[in-house]
Amino acid sequence: MSENPDTENLFGPALIADYVKRLPLKPGVYRMYDENEVVLYVGKAKHLKKRVTAYTSYKRHPIRLQRMIRATRRMEFVVTGSETEALLLEASLIKKLKPRYNILLRDDKSFPYILVRKDHDAPQIKKHRGAKKIKGDYYGPFASALAVNRTLDTLQRAFRLRNCSDSVYDARTRPCMLHQIKRCSAPCTGEIDNAGYGELIRDAEDFLQGKSDKLRNRLQDHMHAASKDLNFEKAAEFRDRLNALAQITGSSTGATSESFAEGDVIGIYSGGGQSCVQVFFFRAGQNWGNNAYFPRHSKDDDPAKVLDAFLAQFYMNKPIPKSIFVSEDLPSNELLQTALSERSGLNISISTPKRGEKKKLVNMAVKNAEEALARKLAETASQTKLLKQLADSLDLEAPPDRIEVYDNSHIQGTNAIGAFIVAGPEGLEKKEYRTFNIKDVETEPGDDYAMMREVMRRRFSRLLKDDALIWPDLVVIDGGKGQLSAVRETLEELGALERTTLVAIAKGPDRNAGRETFHMPGRTEFTLPPRTSVLYYLQRLRDEAHRFAIGTHRARRKKQMKSNPLDGIPGVGSGRKRALLSHFGSAKAVKNATKAELIKVEGVSQKLADIIYEYFHE
Repeated sequence: MSENPDTENLFGPALIADYVKRLPLKPGVYRMYDENEVVLYVGKAKHLKKRVTAYTSYKRHPIRLQRMIRATRRMEFVVTGSETEALLLEASLIKKLKPRYNILLRDDKSFPYILVRKDHDAPQIKKHRGAKKIKGDYYGPFASALAVNRTLDTLQRAFRLRNCSDSVYDARTRPCMLHQIKRCSAPCTGEIDNAGYGELIRDAEDFLQGKSDKLRNRLQDHMHAASKDLNFEKAAEFRDRLNALAQITGSSTGATSESFAEGDVIGIYSGGGQSCVQVFFFRAGQNWGNNAYFPRHSKDDDPAKVLDAFLAQFYMNKPIPKSIFVSEDLPSNELLQTALSERSGLNISISTPKRGEKKKLVNMAVKNAEEALARKLAETASQTKLLKQLADSLDLEAPPDRIEVYDNSHIQGTNAIGAFIVAGPEGLEKKEYRTFNIKDVETEPGDDYAMMREVMRRRFSRLLKDDALIWPDLVVIDGGKGQLSAVRETLEELGALERTTLVAIAKGPDRNAGRETFHMPGRTEFTLPPRTSVLYYLQRLRDEAHRFAIGTHRARRKKQMKSNPLDGIPGVGSGRKRALLSHFGSAKAVKNATKAELIKVEGVSQKLADIIYEYFHE
C-alpha cells in the first residue's frame, strides 16, 4: 500500500499518523519518500503498526530523525510472512536504493576465488571473480586480489601447476620459462604425464580444502623415501614444496586459527563520528586475508547497531560461513542467525567470543579496525585542509564537497570519448567516474571544443532533470581559454552556469608541469606558486582524468579493432580499410558517406563505392 487520497496534502508526522490508521500488526518493510520521490529511509518491523507509530512522537527523536520525518511526503509498505523475510528484504532494498538516513555498507565489491578448472586434461589454476560459469572447483572467498595472488604464487612453487591459457598451452613446443624456474611441471610438452600432473592437482586441492596436516605428512614420507633411495634431487623437490606450504599457513598478519576451520572474524571500532569494520576470512583452517569497510552512518549510532546493519547487507551477495565471530553483542543476533541460515541452507552461528583463541582473533580485528580508521581520519583531515587551501586559491566561498574534472580522448577524431572523474573530502570517488561516447554526427573529427560542448550538455541536462543527483561545486577542465569558453557558453544556454564554478588548466610552456596557467570566468588568467600542495593536487586531478579518459578510449579502440564495422564488406581488405579510416576518420563517417565521397578514397573504384554504400544502406 502506498497511495491514499487522505495523504495528498499531508506531510511529516501528520502524514505518518494517517498511514498508521490502516497498517496491520504484521511484519513488513516500509519506505519513506521526500517531495522529489527520493527514498529517505528503509526500515523493517515485527509489527508495522507499532513501529511506524513511533515516528508520530516527533519530539522524542534526535534532530537528524526529526529532519527525516519532516521531509517525508509519501510512504510505501510491504507485508512479509515473517520478521526474517522483512530483514532480508530490508537489507536488499538498502543495498539497491542507498537511502540517505540508513546505515549503508560502501565499497561492496565481489571477492576473488581460486579456480581449478576441470574442463581440460591438464587442469589450469587461476584467479576468478564473478559468476561461476566455468566447470571446475572454486576455493574462497579471498579478501583481496593480493591475497589470491600471494596464495597462487606459493601454490605454483609448491605444486608446479600451469596457469597459462589453453591457446598458449596448445602452442607450446618446448617448456616455458616457468618450468625452468621450477614454477610449472610443463604438462604441455610432456615433461610430466597426465597421471603425475593429476596427482599434483589433488595435492593442491587437499591443501585448499584444509587437509594440510595429511598432505604435509605425505610429502615428508616421500622426501624421506627419496632420500633413502639416494635420490637427493627428488628429496630436495619435496623439501621445497614443504617450505612453500609453510608460507601460506598464515598470512602477513600472522593470524591463524586452530580452533575452527571455517569462519569470518569481524571487529568494529568507532571514533570521530565514523566506524571501521574489519573482516578476516578463515577458510580450510587458513587465513585468506582481511578487508576494511567504512559504513556510512550518523554520528550517534552505536557500534553494535552499525555492525548489526553491516552484517545484514554484507552477506546479501556473498557465501556465508558456518561461524561468524563478532566484537559486539548484536541487537538482532537471533534474527540475523535465522535469516542467514535460511538464505544459506546451513545452520549459521553468530557469536561474541569471551575468551580463548577466538577472543584474541576478534581483538586483533578490532585493533586492525582502529588503526585503519585512524589512517582514514588522518587522510580526511589532510584532505579537508587541502580543500580549504584550494578554496582560498580559487576564491571559492567554501571548500568544495564535489569536484568534477573533465577530459576528452581520441585519435584523429576516432573513438572519441569524453570523461570526468570525481573528488571530494574523502579523496577520489571512483564509483562516480563516468564516460561519454561522442554521438553528435555534426561534430567534426578532432574538434575538442565541440566534444566538450556535447559532454557538458549531456551531463548538466541530466543534472537539471534529476534532483537526486549531486551537483559539482567545482568543475575543472583540462584545457585553456577556448575550452573554458565552450563550457561556459554551454552552461549559460542551459541556465546552469550560476550553480557551479569553472576553472580550466592550460599546460605550461613546452607542456611543463608546474607552469600551468589557470583560467576562470570573470578573472584574468593566473598561475599558482610552484611546488605548492594546491598546484600538485590540481595536477593530480588533471592527470587522473587524463588517465581515465585515455584508458577508456584505448579499451574502446581495442574492441573496435576486434570487430570493425568495415570488416564484413566484400572487397575491403586491411589496406582499403586503412585508407577509408584515414580519409574519413571513423567507420561511422564511412557509413554516412555518399558514393561520390567514397570514390575519392585512393583504391576505391566506382564498383567498390557502390558495394560499400549498399552494404550500409540496403
